[in-house]
Amino acid sequence: MERREDGIHLGTHRFKDRRELGTAARIYDKDYKEPEAAPLFEVAELVCWSFYRAAIAEFMATFLFVYISLMTVMEVSKSPNKCTSVGVQGIAWAFGGMIFALVYCTSGISGGHINPSVTFGLFLGRKLSFPRALAYMVMQCAGAICGAGVVKLFQGERVFELHGGGANVIAEGYGKIDGLAAEIVGTFLLVYTVFSATDAKLSARDSRVPILAPLPIGFAVFLVHLATVPITGTGINPARSLGAALIYNKEQAWNEHWIFWAGPMTGATLAATYHQLIIRAFPFQRSSSPPP
Repeated sequence: MERREDGIHLGTHRFKDRRELGTAARIYDKDYKEPEAAPLFEVAELVCWSFYRAAIAEFMATFLFVYISLMTVMEVSKSPNKCTSVGVQGIAWAFGGMIFALVYCTSGISGGHINPSVTFGLFLGRKLSFPRALAYMVMQCAGAICGAGVVKLFQGERVFELHGGGANVIAEGYGKIDGLAAEIVGTFLLVYTVFSATDAKLSARDSRVPILAPLPIGFAVFLVHLATVPITGTGINPARSLGAALIYNKEQAWNEHWIFWAGPMTGATLAATYHQLIIRAFPFQRSSSPPP
């Protein structure tokens, strides 16, 4: 009787796994297509409606994100004790859940960045042009300011200011270095997750990771909030920090505001560098065309 081939030799395992190591590696049997690097500046996209539609989508997504998230923060701040509110876990779910929903809704339009540090990291990774990155960041900040403004309108000026307006500040017992480090590490995790969840290699036939990109991105935001809300209130999004600080507009919010730009942008830079240079080694890859 003819022996039936063992299942281990079928499907994804029938492709050879032995390849050269390091920069000498050449892959001639790739079954996925790497997207071309975005040009630094592309005039043609400035006259396309899709460019402005994507910028508007970033504005609306960031507006909704900041509105829902800050409303949750304010309700927790107003509660007399933890048992009468959703607590830190609820805040983390609000931020992570909104990112999951909004990335799902806008990823096909703008990529679903909703965060200047994500946009900056993807720009460094040559995923979008400079004009598009700049437009996204401006619209994200504008959306965040409008979202925080609506929260203040609903809460009332007295209540809003009494409970800090949801602005990011370094908690008592922590220093500026602690806050900066927390923001760098938290943003590194987020931006690294974005790069990994949207990597073209996930569509390869030998990929073992079928994935819905918004899920790990939203979950990363949730986990970072659990860890860093007690330290900085969790920024990892300069637009969210700017919107709350500008509408609250007290010295307390501005004294340490630089941390919520420097930390996320540094974390995004490190994540982009790690993914592009170490994980994917794009600068060191040789031609993928087979030798003659």
